[in-house]
Amino acid sequence: MEKETKIAVYCASSTQIDDRYFQDARQLGRLMAERGVTLVNGAGNMGLMAASAEGCLEAGGKAIGVIPTFMIKEGWCHEGMTEIIETADMHERQARIAEMTDGGIFLPGGCGTLAEMTELITWKQLGLYLKPIILLNTGGYFDSLLNTLHLAIRENFMRPVHADIWRVAPNPEEALEMALTTPLWDTSIRRFAKI
Repeated sequence: MEKETKIAVYCASSTQIDDRYFQDARQLGRLMAERGVTLVNGAGNMGLMAASAEGCLEAGGKAIGVIPTFMIKEGWCHEGMTEIIETADMHERQARIAEMTDGGIFLPGGCGTLAEMTELITWKQLGLYLKPIILLNTGGYFDSLLNTLHLAIRENFMRPVHADIWRVAPNPEEALEMALTTPLWDTSIRRFAKI
C-alpha cells in the first residue's frame, strides 16, 4: 500500500490581510488536493488556515487539523476538516504536526507562524528534523526575515551550510513541488550546529 503524503501548511489566522495571501493559500490547498497530498494545518476557522483547508477540501482533498483544547473551547476550530486531532497545548501541536508530516510549507503569518518556522529551522540545524522547510514568499513577504537569516550567517551566528535548511518559492506551484522533491537533511550536518 502506497504511503500517504502529508504536508504541513503553516499560516496565519488573521482576516485583515491582502487578498493575494488568501489567493495563494487557496491555490496551495487546491494543488495539494489535485496531487493527492494531504494537507495538515492548525485547524483554524479563519484567515489563511481556513483558506488553505477550504481550497483543499473544495477540490476533493483531505485536510487534517491539529489544534489545542483551549482553541476548541474558544470556538476557533474549523468544523469542516476531514479529521481533527486535539492536543493538550501548543507545544504538543507543533511536535505532532512535525512528526506526522513529510515537510512543511510556511505561508506569510505573524508571531505564531514565525515561531513555528524558527523552531523547525532550529530543529533541522540540530539534526532533529530532517524534512523540507519551504517558505512561500508571496509578494516578497519573507524578504526581511531572509535578510536577517543571511546576516546571522555572515556574522557567524550560523554556518553557510545552514542556508540550505530552507528553500524559498515565489508561488504555490513551486512551493508544493519543492516540498515534494527536496531531499531529507543529512543528520551528519549536526556536527556543524556548533559555530
